[in-house]
Amino acid sequence: MATHTTSPKVFITGASSGLGEALARHYAAEGAILALVGRRGDKLTELAATLPHPHAVHCYALDVRDSLALRAAAADFMSRHGVPDIVIANAGISHGVNTEDAGDLPHFASVMDTNWMAMVATFSPFVAPMRERKRGTLVGIGSVAGVRGLPGHGAYSASKAAAMTYLESLRVELRADKVAVVTIAPGYIRTPMTDGNPFPMPFLMDSDKFARKAAAAIARRKRFTVLPWPMGIVACAMRCLPRWLYDMLFAHAPRKPRLSERKAKGNAAATPNTPDTPDTPSDKPSNGAA
Repeated sequence: MATHTTSPKVFITGASSGLGEALARHYAAEGAILALVGRRGDKLTELAATLPHPHAVHCYALDVRDSLALRAAAADFMSRHGVPDIVIANAGISHGVNTEDAGDLPHFASVMDTNWMAMVATFSPFVAPMRERKRGTLVGIGSVAGVRGLPGHGAYSASKAAAMTYLESLRVELRADKVAVVTIAPGYIRTPMTDGNPFPMPFLMDSDKFARKAAAAIARRKRFTVLPWPMGIVACAMRCLPRWLYDMLFAHAPRKPRLSERKAKGNAAATPNTPDTPDTPSDKPSNGAA
């Protein structure tokens, strides 16, 4: 039976590191009751133990591509605490990809399933109860990388473009029911994933500052926010460029290493205690400009 409390209730996917961890720490400091979802249960447990009120944290170790597992986690949390006030679909992954290499086709699918379809599956269990009570906020993490297609980032750019377009559709659908849909589009945020980028990252923002700014936008139920704000100017400029000029300017843009390249580099420098990176949704969210 759900307990009634005045503490905010927040459900976060991709919660064990990166943006998700930063958001969890921010909301925990505000006294929130948290549902933390991630693939790595040990990391979730370690995180929960460091938060101010670990008894108010519920950890759900699952792959966000498993919609049934997500629905079960949502049902369990709501049976304990009722409908969350905020649901944040944050889980995401990024791989550099090459369309001509058939070996990259599973990576295209994995990125799309994690960054877009899992967002839909995360929100699905909460839409009806939020509509019924006429309140609630659904938050999706998009990316500046979804504004235009970045060379070498085809999977990630496409997945984030799909996510942000979906969020806009959902926002209009739920407007009459007073359920807010908030899109947060990060630029470059300092996380374990962006630490591996071999190219300059303008306006790089620390994850704790991102969490504060994102939470402020969520509290205001702001429809669309780019963080850090200078990347919003960059995003607008990118969107307005004519295609011929965009093609010319970005033809030689730096590209994110493909998974096979990262593995090869890792193996070359590996010690017996250094595992390969799995091609599964990680809790090191790639959300941001990747």
